[in-house]
Amino acid sequence: MRFGPSCELCGGIHATSTGRIGFFKIISEASVAAGIRRIEAKTGKECEELLYQTEDLLKVVKSFFNNAKDLQGVIRKYIDEHDSMKKEIESFQAQAVERFAKQLVEKAREVNGVKLVSAVMPLEPAAAKDLAFKIRAAVEGSLLCVLGTKYQDKPQLTIMMSDDMVSDHSLNAGQMVREAAKLIQGGGGGQPHFAQAGGKNPDGLSAAVDKVIELAKL
Repeated sequence: MRFGPSCELCGGIHATSTGRIGFFKIISEASVAAGIRRIEAKTGKECEELLYQTEDLLKVVKSFFNNAKDLQGVIRKYIDEHDSMKKEIESFQAQAVERFAKQLVEKAREVNGVKLVSAVMPLEPAAAKDLAFKIRAAVEGSLLCVLGTKYQDKPQLTIMMSDDMVSDHSLNAGQMVREAAKLIQGGGGGQPHFAQAGGKNPDGLSAAVDKVIELAKL
């Protein structure tokens, strides 16, 4: 059958009249070739059941918001509040990272002319990376920074080094992190001066940090 520019609307299973189709609800449409789109729909009893399921779902969602009459407005309010809280949390986290960086740099040990910063702490993966780069920016001269962090019971190992540690000491953070990550039952990699690895065994974080320091041969 052809309806204007569209043909074979029902994909080969034809109806003698549209009245026999009953309920008709398009559930998806997508491009399958140049100038051709595929439309999928439910009809008849299945379409009726879909409408009932949708109605039941809306009732459940409304119950989460004390059966609010303006459900769309209430959900929008919650989304806006969530976004605002997320920004506040991100700002707080950035300030916390700044404080962590300052504290760790102040506690850094100097070993054979190299500033050694090491720690094991609870911290999100993205924040651990940010912390490592802030420490690198705050330390003048040779630096080896090794951070063992844990988030939602998942361990992560982060290594940051100054450029001279790579060129003059022939160290490679990517290789070091892969070797040390075995102690947290994980793996990873990265650049010669910066690398990260995740794992499954948070109990091995301290040993992994010590392993990196051992591999550096300071």
